[in-house]
Amino acid sequence: MVKRRKLLEWATDAVSSDVRYPHTPDGRYFVVRGRLWRLADPSLPTARKDALVSALMNARRALRGSASPEARATLRADVDEAKRALGERGPVWWQDGAPDYNRKLARNTPYAEWFAALNKGI
Repeated sequence: MVKRRKLLEWATDAVSSDVRYPHTPDGRYFVVRGRLWRLADPSLPTARKDALVSALMNARRALRGSASPEARATLRADVDEAKRALGERGPVWWQDGAPDYNRKLARNTPYAEWFAALNKGI
């Protein structure tokens, strides 16, 4: 419990007050249970990002209901479309040619040293 509390304190205090999970130094990923997850494209206009997040969450909420298999397939496609538009899936949004490490364990990527430093003292 103490380790978890310290990690959450670090994630909220050291990174920023509105972030629950640490972000990589380059701002491309956040980390959950040691795994990298791609962040949304920071160049998206706020209104566009808000609309896409709203569409994403609406589709996710609808998936919790008792929809038919056909409706579920459509809702899953809606989730995928929103995530691609946000830049969380599909082609990377950065332009420097760096590879995508989405869904990879941080310890197995070039972020390994950074990630290991997060866990020191916990």
